[in-house]
Amino acid sequence: MILHDIERAERSELEGLQLSRLRATAERVYERVPFYRERFDEAGVKPEDIRTLDDVRRLPFTTKSDLRAHYPFGLLAVDLTQCVRLHASSGTSGKPTVVAYTKRDIDHWADIVARALAIAGGKPGDVVHNAYGYGLFTGGLGLHYGSERLGAVTVPVSGGNTERQIMIIEDFRPTIICGTPSYVLNIAERMKELGKDPRQTSLKYGIFGAEPWSEEMRRTLEETFDIKACDIYGLSEVIGPGVAMECHEAQDGLHIAEDHFFVEVINPNTLEPVGEGEEGELVFTSLTKEAFPVIRYRTGDIASVTRERCACGRTTVRMSRVKGRVDDMIIIRGVNVFPSEIEHHLLRVSELAPHYQLHRFRHGHLEAVELHAEVTDDFYSQIGGDLQSEQAVALARRVQSLLKTHCLVSIGVRLHPPKTLPRSEGKAVRVIDRRKFEAKQSV
Repeated sequence: MILHDIERAERSELEGLQLSRLRATAERVYERVPFYRERFDEAGVKPEDIRTLDDVRRLPFTTKSDLRAHYPFGLLAVDLTQCVRLHASSGTSGKPTVVAYTKRDIDHWADIVARALAIAGGKPGDVVHNAYGYGLFTGGLGLHYGSERLGAVTVPVSGGNTERQIMIIEDFRPTIICGTPSYVLNIAERMKELGKDPRQTSLKYGIFGAEPWSEEMRRTLEETFDIKACDIYGLSEVIGPGVAMECHEAQDGLHIAEDHFFVEVINPNTLEPVGEGEEGELVFTSLTKEAFPVIRYRTGDIASVTRERCACGRTTVRMSRVKGRVDDMIIIRGVNVFPSEIEHHLLRVSELAPHYQLHRFRHGHLEAVELHAEVTDDFYSQIGGDLQSEQAVALARRVQSLLKTHCLVSIGVRLHPPKTLPRSEGKAVRVIDRRKFEAKQSV
């Protein structure tokens, strides 16, 4: 087991390092970023007022809308000529959020991801099949540089071209695969269609992230490939993948790289901190970034944290698996539910394949949700391809009842033949909001 010294440091040592780096970051943004100077002044706080880690609560929050409002380079703490790379979000809901890196930032990021790979079971000499997308998205290049820093043999496959992915897995014999869980499941499905057994590959570990996924999805991935599936967390606004990583020994929460990031968990409505172990919105402050430091960035991701020592021996704070995003939460007649909660119960139904979508629409003046799910090949054959048969109708009712019992919501269920719902070649699209289309139609 590769264990970085900082990962087993005493809390007092780690928190002392965080405090000195927090002060330095506050000074940096106050001096170099007009946006933060203005926000600090509005809050009546100066960098020298930070005397303890609790004083971080006096600092202003940063939101994605702040990043978009200062597009593209308004929040940089260095001149653009000092940067060596730019990344950006997809910008599907407007201008993308742009993040920048100095050479030192890139070096730190490579170290952080190398540590993450080691936490997940990786070691020098491993062959890493990197199926995350390369380009403006941080996933592909983030894992790539970290894999090389670890000393692994890095295969930059990127996403898509699934049959070529399968050929490379068979010929290059990787021990680790990195990608979104939905796309790696897509690879497995195609392997089976070609008469190949995913359990017979050389793969031992999977590093999955970039989308929320449930414990049931973990079980499906592990059984499908005969691997250990570990969760990686990160977002471009904070640095990219590697902010936190689940260890392969315990698979019980993700270890945050606390020497580089300070984490808080707040109630997204009151903005007040929640207790340890309670779910809330993750908030991160970067501690070592030069080009694009962020202060109390509201991620929109719902999780909890614990400071209990992990069975693997690491002392760093662990965050839970991300339950979902604040803006992904569906409110059905006053009940809050996340797609990952639905997925958790859905994948326990043996007649259903692990491919689904949730369609949101309006029924009169009320919001409604309909689950679109695929049946398995075996079940489809069993009912003779008739999704109106008694068995199919009974299955839909059983799924409805299951979700009503465990998620406390009434959701319509529509079954589909195998391999008819869209497949992911990157991040899965789990929620289809038909309300937007309906609003346009009514204009």
